[in-house]
Amino acid sequence: MYIAAFIYKPGQRDEEFNRLSAIIDEVAISIPGFVGTQSWSSADGQLVNASYYWQDEASIKAFASHPTHLEAKRQYRKWYEGYQVVISRVERAYGDGTIMSFVAINRQGTAV
Repeated sequence: MYIAAFIYKPGQRDEEFNRLSAIIDEVAISIPGFVGTQSWSSADGQLVNASYYWQDEASIKAFASHPTHLEAKRQYRKWYEGYQVVISRVERAYGDGTIMSFVAINRQGTAV
């Protein structure tokens, strides 16, 4: 499993942002290797982390190269004051089972 964390500093959003954002969400969901997404904001609201969970790298590449995603990336300065993408491979996940997770784990804490 992989996580693509899109960490950004929000700027001004407009109708074009909303339109592209909705399409991009649909694109992600349509890719067979898409697992789910979670978003977090820093306590001061200055940063947002939208993490997308994927079964494999090929799925991430399919998402990243989709024409609508590329269109939005070309215009990012209109809506974001800055961003960073971090791609991570999940090697382990563990917990007490009370929090829903996109990462399946076995009893030894190893991602499956």
